[in-house]
Amino acid sequence: MPTVCVISIQSLAASRKADTAMNFPDWMSGIQQRIESSLDATLPANGIAPTRLHDAMRYSVLGGGKRIRPLLCHAAGSIFGADISVLDVPAMAVELMHAYSLVHDDLPCMDDDILRRGKPTCHVQFDETTALLVGDALQTLAFQTLSDRLTGMAPARQLDMLNLLAIASGSRGMAGGQAIDLAAVGQQLTLSELEFMHIHKTGALIRASVLLGAHCGEAMPDDLERLGHFANRIGLLFQVIDDILDTEASTSTLGKTAGKDAAQNKPTYVNILGVGEAKSKAAKLRQDAHDALAPFGEAANRLHELTDYIVERNF
Repeated sequence: MPTVCVISIQSLAASRKADTAMNFPDWMSGIQQRIESSLDATLPANGIAPTRLHDAMRYSVLGGGKRIRPLLCHAAGSIFGADISVLDVPAMAVELMHAYSLVHDDLPCMDDDILRRGKPTCHVQFDETTALLVGDALQTLAFQTLSDRLTGMAPARQLDMLNLLAIASGSRGMAGGQAIDLAAVGQQLTLSELEFMHIHKTGALIRASVLLGAHCGEAMPDDLERLGHFANRIGLLFQVIDDILDTEASTSTLGKTAGKDAAQNKPTYVNILGVGEAKSKAAKLRQDAHDALAPFGEAANRLHELTDYIVERNF
């Protein structure tokens, strides 16, 4: 039986009503600001030794990104009445893990990119050795953050959350997907092979974001299974849209080098399906994601809105 912060039925209803009364842009901005402030307080402060490493960690995390994963964490947790301050913890953990992955992905031995979130990548701004250590430090900080005592959380539930994040980040998740991606350069993958890669590389941490949020509330096993299916759909959806934007958007719009996948001869949804079919694929995944949320009714409105935001974003 999950142990969570105890709140009354009346206060839960009032909280949900207040949350859904806020329009989506204001809700999203509020969560983004919470996460930015929380990350600022969690990262080692400027001036603490080793200063160059800590400066590079802050450079790589703060002041950029849409915080999609923390938003998903908060939106999923809100379905089950999770306390917003408790949700900040796994939301920070997944964002720190995501930031580490971007720093390492951009390294010369990986994707060798010079631009991320509209500014020089970590290894360009600092140096390659520092960037490697930044990724290592951000990954361990993610686990440190999630392992801190959570108010009202049963230790067994918190251990499950740590295990979930570890699997999503390791060889059976994000790191494994990146290994497949690097091995696939110049190869002709089938659609099923491409989806297997992205379920791991992109989808695993997105799925973890959703499930970690649900774990902070009164989610039951059936709820987690339904949300897992939803998260698998939006994980693939996110990547399909990324591939389309990489083809159609400019570098200044994306904040990263446009057309890089094509230049590196990487398999993408666009080069396997073509732009038209890739957009049809995105529409189908979008509908599947919405359908998966149907059992949760209006409580899942924020996840519905985030699904649409993932499709409609152009940056």
